[in-house]
Amino acid sequence: MTLYLVAFILIMFGILYLLHISLVNMLSSAFRSMPKHRKNMREKINNSLHPKKAHGVHAIIQESRIILQSTNQSNRFSSICLASIMLMVVGILIASLLNNIILMPVLAVGFALIPFLYILLSAFGYHRRLNRELETSLSLITMQYIQSENIVKAVKDNIEYFHSPVKGIFQKFLAQVTLINSNVNQELMNIRGSINNDVWREWIDAVISCQSNRNLKSTLMPIVDKFSDMRIVSSEVNLELYGPFKEFVFTALFLLLEPVFLWTQNKDWYSILMNTLAGKIILAADAIIFFICLVRVIKLTRPLEYQR
Repeated sequence: MTLYLVAFILIMFGILYLLHISLVNMLSSAFRSMPKHRKNMREKINNSLHPKKAHGVHAIIQESRIILQSTNQSNRFSSICLASIMLMVVGILIASLLNNIILMPVLAVGFALIPFLYILLSAFGYHRRLNRELETSLSLITMQYIQSENIVKAVKDNIEYFHSPVKGIFQKFLAQVTLINSNVNQELMNIRGSINNDVWREWIDAVISCQSNRNLKSTLMPIVDKFSDMRIVSSEVNLELYGPFKEFVFTALFLLLEPVFLWTQNKDWYSILMNTLAGKIILAADAIIFFICLVRVIKLTRPLEYQR
């Protein structure tokens, strides 16, 4: 059965290759062509008054999509879905090799979630790098703006020292202000939502207020200093923040090596675990616990963020 499944998958990929069909583009077209439910006015009002939060697998996928959009990598979503489908097939193959039908749906769903969980993990490093870049960029702009009282000049004089994604946002701001729309406040509001960060939004609001009242310039630097406070606190509690994840990795390693340990110590126990119905149910339960704990520990392992 496993050989037939592997042969079918290889034949399918071979046909797509001979026909010069990209599986990523095919999946993208399929997702775009899926019919969407049109909400009536009553549903829209109920959703606005009582918004429903996504749960389970849908919440993980939705959060991964938001992260890709915030990091300007939305085009990777189709590739992530393709990797998820391929890993789902790998999970089914592993369960088939173990001759455990009960384990098959567990591994299929769990392996399919791995690419999305990787996106959630990689977002932690992105947020730390973004906070450092915001701290540097906003400090330079703020010091220059306090002296010149011209936000456009302050951005233009320091933009060469910025890095992505902050540099791209301020390049767009300068292009809009100098070539299209001279309304500085409106363009500041346009870039306010470019970064999902409370300190960034607070700084933009303060700069907009400074355009009508120059005496508010003194409020800018304390806002930027919040990035320094977050960095200092994060370095002090870094071990406590990532301690649960490290403990989970060691515990999960022992759990995954459990069949190997039984095989080396007692062949009869290993046979009971792998070949009897009760043993197969235990393996499926262990896999369910592993994936649930993996999702939970990733959701709990978050970098420190300032919230207003």
